[in-house]
Amino acid sequence: MEFQDRILRCVDCGAEFIWTAGEQQFFADKNFKNEPKRCKACKGKRASRPAGAVARERVETVTMCSACGKETTVPFKPTQGRPVFCKECFQSRKFAGAGGV
Repeated sequence: MEFQDRILRCVDCGAEFIWTAGEQQFFADKNFKNEPKRCKACKGKRASRPAGAVARERVETVTMCSACGKETTVPFKPTQGRPVFCKECFQSRKFAGAGGV
C-alpha cells in the first residue's frame, strides 16, 4: 500500500499539520488504527504536563452534608438528586460498606 502526505487539523489549536507518508507507514506497521489528533507542538505540550495533571481548574463547592447537615467543601460540582457527604460521613459510610456485599 502506498501512502501520500495528508493534511490533518489539530483538535487542540485548530492548526493544520501534515501527516507524512512515512508517519502513516509507521502507524500501519504498528497496527495503530487512529490517525494523529494533535500537531507536534500541542503533542509536545501535552506530553510535558505532569502525570495526572488535569486540563481544567479544580472546582470547589460549599454545600451541606446529606447525612449530618454540616457545611462542607467538596472538590466537584454536586449533581442534583445525589447525596453529598462531609469527609467524616463519607469515611464512616465507606468503612461501614466494606464488610459485606
